[in-house]
Amino acid sequence: MGVIIGLLIIAVGAFCQSSSYVPINKVKEWSWESYWLVQGVFAWLLFPLIGSLLSVPAGSSFGDLLALMGSNAKSTWLTILFGALWGIGGLTFGLSMRYLGVALGQSIALGTCAALGTILGPVLLNAFFPEMGALQSLTASVIIGVVVTLVGIAIIGVAGGMKAASLPEEEKKKAVKDFNFPKGLLIALLSGVMSGCFNVGLTFGADLHLAGTKPLFASLPATMLVTFGGFLTNACYCLWQNAKNKTWGDYAKGNVWGNNIFFCALAGLLWYSQFFGLSLGRSFFEAGGTLDTLAFCILMALNVVFSNVWGIILKEWKGCSRKTIAVLVCGLFVLIFSTFLPQFI
Repeated sequence: MGVIIGLLIIAVGAFCQSSSYVPINKVKEWSWESYWLVQGVFAWLLFPLIGSLLSVPAGSSFGDLLALMGSNAKSTWLTILFGALWGIGGLTFGLSMRYLGVALGQSIALGTCAALGTILGPVLLNAFFPEMGALQSLTASVIIGVVVTLVGIAIIGVAGGMKAASLPEEEKKKAVKDFNFPKGLLIALLSGVMSGCFNVGLTFGADLHLAGTKPLFASLPATMLVTFGGFLTNACYCLWQNAKNKTWGDYAKGNVWGNNIFFCALAGLLWYSQFFGLSLGRSFFEAGGTLDTLAFCILMALNVVFSNVWGIILKEWKGCSRKTIAVLVCGLFVLIFSTFLPQFI
């Protein structure tokens, strides 16, 4: 029963993440770089900070947590470093949806992220801290789970290729204004590779929590460090874009501040919910077990499922043949199956 509860919590977080780009459509009169930076303040700084505060046990303080991070400087800086690399994936993630749409863009990027994030975490942890024996977590069950997830992603990719080949250019543009399958595919793959660094960062920061921290909140301090690294990367790029495009005036538009701050905050909260849910959900799994190792992969797979649900709602698959839709649905079922597969191996 505990496993089901854990999976349901992760699923709720995945649904929230997949919905996080909907409020962005309500932002008015701001350029991309302006609203991306502001929502990032909420998604990658404020809410992760609040989450890490929840991890501090009674009798301790946030200062104690910072002191612990300082005394484990190598793990702390590696966690931030991989967060910064993940930030590059976050930047290209938005471009993948620009050229492929919410459904297909998230599917390819998050699928690559799921596989590499799961595998690279233990591999790189073993390279820096071989005494921890991190490679032992990459069991046959974990590898099979990742492979099945990739199969589901590949099937959805096939559906995307069929969509690109079958729809006239006018229909593609109606659903996704800048649709470009070859260009979008390359960007989505790059995004997935870099985005996988998020789980690598979580792996390096797994022990950066105070003694007595509830298992529910154990990974939230590491999440804060990863998102802080990602914020640095994104903030530098967005501020550079503000200067390049002369869009500093966006922040002076007082008439839209209330509206834009609200929807940026909502987007940030929905985005952060996936990793808050991941921390809570993993506490119901056996520590170091197959589901615990695959938790990030499961989250990404469910993100893909829900992003395609949004893709259908937003009519990104409108006009496709029944065969294309059947292939898409098949891929979604494979992804859903991959979240339960470890229980049967």
